[in-house]
Amino acid sequence: MSIIKSGLTLLGLFISMPVFADSGIDSRINEAIEPFANAVAGFIFLSFPIAGVPIPFVLVWLIAGAIFFTFYFRFINFRAFRHGFQLVRGDYSDPNAPGEVTHFQALATALSGTVGLGNIAGVAIAVSLGGPGATFWMILAGLLGMSSKFVECTLGVKYRNEYSDGTVSGGPMYYLSKGLAERSDKLKSLGKLLAVMFAIFCVGGSFGGGNMFQANQSFKQVVAVTGGDASWLADKGWLFGLVIAALVGLVIIGGIKGIARVTSKIVPFMAVLYVTTGLFIIFSKSSEIPAAFAAIIDGAFSAEGISGGVIGVLFQGFKRAAFSNEAGIGSAAIAHSAVRTNRPVTEGFVALYEPFIDTVVVCTITALVIIITGTWNPSVDPSEGVALTSAAFESSISWFPWILTLAVVLFAFSTMISWSYYGLKAWTYLFGESMITDIVYKVMFLSFVVIGASMELGSVIDFSDAMIFAMAFPNMLGIYFLVPVVKKELNEYWADYKAGRLQKFGKAANRA
Repeated sequence: MSIIKSGLTLLGLFISMPVFADSGIDSRINEAIEPFANAVAGFIFLSFPIAGVPIPFVLVWLIAGAIFFTFYFRFINFRAFRHGFQLVRGDYSDPNAPGEVTHFQALATALSGTVGLGNIAGVAIAVSLGGPGATFWMILAGLLGMSSKFVECTLGVKYRNEYSDGTVSGGPMYYLSKGLAERSDKLKSLGKLLAVMFAIFCVGGSFGGGNMFQANQSFKQVVAVTGGDASWLADKGWLFGLVIAALVGLVIIGGIKGIARVTSKIVPFMAVLYVTTGLFIIFSKSSEIPAAFAAIIDGAFSAEGISGGVIGVLFQGFKRAAFSNEAGIGSAAIAHSAVRTNRPVTEGFVALYEPFIDTVVVCTITALVIIITGTWNPSVDPSEGVALTSAAFESSISWFPWILTLAVVLFAFSTMISWSYYGLKAWTYLFGESMITDIVYKVMFLSFVVIGASMELGSVIDFSDAMIFAMAFPNMLGIYFLVPVVKKELNEYWADYKAGRLQKFGKAANRA
């Protein structure tokens, strides 16, 4: 009854939004969502203590899988790194292969879903609560996560549905149901169950971490640079949400091709903007760089004064890397499945770059800026992630927060449009491919943009983390049964690659 009551309350809020705009609509939306969000988070993040530090089981589940895949595929995260770049560049990409987007566009779309506010707000929190040493464990988790991405994205292409009109649908929903049924009749029912579970969690994740969290944090940053509590926008999260929802709506109407066109332009721009700004700050304080790296190494293995000691630091680093790059979550496999290719393993190689760029590059630059500028704060409120990073940027040049604001809004926007595609594919898996189901989902998604911008951050973070991490349980369990399939694909392709039997294509042929 409480869920039904919350739903009716939300419906009433949207209908009466203009009327109640001046009477605390933001707080009313939060009151309607908060109880549900807290209940979901409490269930998903069941923890057990290690050295006095509560460690969520789902985090151990993800890291253990990443380690297993790294050894099982003999460090594919390093072996295939160079070839992955050749594929992104289009050297071996057949433009006539089935699929909808190029390797580069698939990577850009997936990156836009992972390179987001977790790289800005989340890293600031991880460094503050875990100290500089958390950066070391964050980088290690990112490198291990490359192997998880390789496996799930290869499977995404292997078991995708290809339709007569040239469109495709892929992701964990399909490789869990079709792949496990192919392995054994006994696994068929399990595969179907895991696929449905994943799809449900993915829809929730698209509304949470892929939507509400992004809208919430970008709104707070815009308010911060326009006057803080005195800003005209300070109590108008719903209005900011409506504007962003309209812009997102204009993009997602075009489907994956429209999303890929936008992300293939936004992602390189926002990455260069943010990385260049961060490097400028780092090298402007070049004398502090050796001390920063020393603090990272020392803090990773000593961690005096940090709650939980080394385990606490390791937990903060691994947690942030897992939430940022989503390796093992399965979400990126949905975007990568749309690639034009006849060899599924090629997209696994391309996917190696996702955790590398997201965590090893972007997250590390954020961490170094915070460490070098000395703005990390062990007593920081978890709701002040973006504000902490903004303060680090502002400590070098006063107008840098405006650049950060632009980066935040672009990160949030690109993440939302990518997650709208993830959620839509999960939604249509559950309810069927049709124009009606398509429209219903997109209207709901755009509504949650407004809700996210209007809620208190605590509820947003709890719901966001819970829904996205929940996807890891059915995804990783199914993948363990399917790794022999990936190994067979890898061995056959790698033998062709080493023997020079792969056909090369000109770059011009892959620009379409």
